[in-house]
Amino acid sequence: MKNGYGKTVHACFTGYIIQAVINNFVPLLFLTFQDSYGIPLSKITMLVTVNFGLQLLVDLVSVGVVDRIGYRVSMVAAHILSAIGLISLAVLPGLFSDAFFGILLSVMIYAVGGGLLEVLVSPVVEACPSDHKEQTMSLLHSFYCWGHVGGVLVSTLFFQIFGIQNWKVLACIWALIPIYNTIVFTRVPIRPVVSEGESGLAVRDLIKKKIFWVFMLMMLCAGASEQAVSQWASTFAEKGLGVGKTMGDLMGPMAFAVLMGISRAFYGKYGDKINLDHFMAGSSLLCIVSYLCISLVPNPVFGLVGCAVCGLSVGIMWPGTFSKAAAGLPGGGTALFALMALAGDLGCSGGPSLVGMVSSHRGDDLKIGILAAVIFPLLLLGGIFAGRKKGAANHGTIKSV
Repeated sequence: MKNGYGKTVHACFTGYIIQAVINNFVPLLFLTFQDSYGIPLSKITMLVTVNFGLQLLVDLVSVGVVDRIGYRVSMVAAHILSAIGLISLAVLPGLFSDAFFGILLSVMIYAVGGGLLEVLVSPVVEACPSDHKEQTMSLLHSFYCWGHVGGVLVSTLFFQIFGIQNWKVLACIWALIPIYNTIVFTRVPIRPVVSEGESGLAVRDLIKKKIFWVFMLMMLCAGASEQAVSQWASTFAEKGLGVGKTMGDLMGPMAFAVLMGISRAFYGKYGDKINLDHFMAGSSLLCIVSYLCISLVPNPVFGLVGCAVCGLSVGIMWPGTFSKAAAGLPGGGTALFALMALAGDLGCSGGPSLVGMVSSHRGDDLKIGILAAVIFPLLLLGGIFAGRKKGAANHGTIKSV
């Protein structure tokens, strides 16, 4: 990319690594919090709810805030909050009589930063001059996967070498990445998301367009299809194969994340030769097959393989839907990307919830819960064809046969 925009894209790649770290670091410490501070599991699970709940709120509030204060100020603020939140994990628990309050406050700080990153990174990359925006977007989202994988592996290695009791040191080490990226974003060029002299579509304009609701449904289903299996992959590995938690995490969610990243990186590399809608439709069908494999095949090894294949299948769903929405709703601006992030996060929450509720109703049978969640890739597949009929995308649509 010309005029230094390559550095902007690389900084956005790092931004998604940061978001992956702040979302996945604290869950590695749940048992440590329980043992060290005597925090009950009921309170610890609240950390996850608060983290993603605040990110949802930030998605919504960003619609009216980011355009007013500007993308550069917002991006710098997102990184500063992420860094402060990670450093606070090492400091605040010791400053309060109830350590949980310090941990919760830290999570709240970096949750706001993570929510801002989710809203900002994709439109900043979309605005950068590029001949292959879908490829760049797919490659961008692959870095969340690599951040997830790298974060877990590096943290596990650190704990093995230096001991889990030194987790506060690691929290400060992870904070160095957003600190560095804060400096980068004060210098790299940031292109306006909406062309100069134009204004982005308002929320009231977007909600009047039927195709907007198609994209919102697709985004919700993309998040749900991804997390409905990802959240339960470790359980399948542990219960189905009888392995320990560490090995279960490596064989379950880690394999899922690696294959999801490979899928996104593959499209980022070869997307100029691949029709986006064809790729998304094929991925949706593969996702359906993986769900059926997990839920209907009695052999637990095939269930675990299904979990991994699901990671491969869902890779293109989130970034592909972002790219289709940007092409189908030109001038959508911050409102479009913020609302799309909101729909995706709702799906990330709703997918695992549906699996859990159905499983609980059927005697904690996770396979039945996963079978119920097959509705999400089915709806996504329908959304792809609905978008084609409405002529949503300017290019790369599925042609009639």
